Amino acid sequence: MIFGRENIDLPEDRGCLQWVLGVPLALIYLPAVYFCFLVLVAEPGGPKDDPMRDDIAAGSYLVVGISLFGLLLSLLPVYRRTMGRWWYAAPLALGLTAYIRAKTV
Repeated sequence: MIFGRENIDLPEDRGCLQWVLGVPLALIYLPAVYFCFLVLVAEPGGPKDDPMRDDIAAGSYLVVGISLFGLLLSLLPVYRRTMGRWWYAAPLALGLTAYIRAKTV
């Protein structure tokens, strides 16, 4: 007699695993949120304030890089099985916001 494979991902076990996997993602997204806030708040002093514009663009690309790393981490199979799809929204929103800020500064 052949038995089907048992599902090892029981619904009652997912709560703890979601916390264990969610904490590293949250710790990755916290610096991205902080730098995104700094980039959005920063304003160049005038039309010839090129160093500030370069700093805003560099900070924006840093946020895009951190968001891309978090997105790649959440694409791992263990994250896809356990975490909800809304975890993809955070890096996409942060990265898109920072990219738009870098292009419009």
